[in-house]
Amino acid sequence: MSYNEMRKKIKAKHIPAVSLLYGTEAYFIQNLQALFLKHGIDDAANAVTYDLEETPIQEVIIDAETYPFLGENKLIFIHNPIFLKAKQDKLPFEHDVTMLERYLESPVDYSTIVFIAPYEKLDERKKLTKLFRKTAAVAECNPVKSEEVDRWIHGMAEQLHITVESAAIEVLLREQTSNLQMLENELTKMALYVGENGAVTKEVAEELVSHTTNSSSLRLVDAVMERKLHQAVAIYKDLEKLKEEPIALIGLLAYQFRMILRVKLLKAKGYSQGQIQKNLSVHPYVVKVALSRESQFTIPRLHKIIDNLANADAVMKQGKMEKGLAFELLLHEMVTAS
Repeated sequence: MSYNEMRKKIKAKHIPAVSLLYGTEAYFIQNLQALFLKHGIDDAANAVTYDLEETPIQEVIIDAETYPFLGENKLIFIHNPIFLKAKQDKLPFEHDVTMLERYLESPVDYSTIVFIAPYEKLDERKKLTKLFRKTAAVAECNPVKSEEVDRWIHGMAEQLHITVESAAIEVLLREQTSNLQMLENELTKMALYVGENGAVTKEVAEELVSHTTNSSSLRLVDAVMERKLHQAVAIYKDLEKLKEEPIALIGLLAYQFRMILRVKLLKAKGYSQGQIQKNLSVHPYVVKVALSRESQFTIPRLHKIIDNLANADAVMKQGKMEKGLAFELLLHEMVTAS
């Protein structure tokens, strides 16, 4: 099942005796753990955590089968079930998986067990994995695909009882891309601002959203594109106050201009926006932004700007010039590049 399906099941207090959360999206796993703690146990003192890289599974099963001293049930989080991976790490002990298999077939009714496997995939060939699929609630908690982030934002907005305009979503993606925890924080903040059943507009998003270094690099690109040296320097000074390193900013600018160049070259070959996104394996918004900028640059100018960035990077790393001065000279070169 999906993360959302598991979340709804727990919130409805349909708590499985055994659950398996697998995937690499920590945001999903942490949220589900919090829901298990809220809805799956009557006394927090009966919640315990094990790491199977440190404790044999047979000891965990013995604990699960031991009646709780306080309350009527216990909640057991079990991290790193390495026996579900294709390639297991060597440990100083052995896991008795036959004991686990017996438990999966007949779990006790006073213990809730939640296995947490921070692996992108499970080894589906294994008998134990198949048994989990048959007897337990298995939820995939992998990162949201780039093309699904918009849908995830609308889903979160629905939970918060607000609506988010498309232009506001673009502002969010520009600032936070697909960092789900940050996106949730921003949406929660906006929900408090607009109130229940309120609408988040582009203006609201721009006023409230927390700016990131990445979005500031886009603003620098815009200033260079519009040949506004004063504005570019002002943006840099703001970033300087935030202790952003000029060398790191060069890396961000280089990424933006290389992306514009790659998108421009692919567009010239007749690629559609979707084909470009698939070819470059980046978020659709990244391609959309690059497409909106590419017409303002010629290919020779982009090559010149990228060369200027590489030269400034070398000058800074070799200590030939003070970094701040070198970066301001770089901005001048990029704005005047023909």
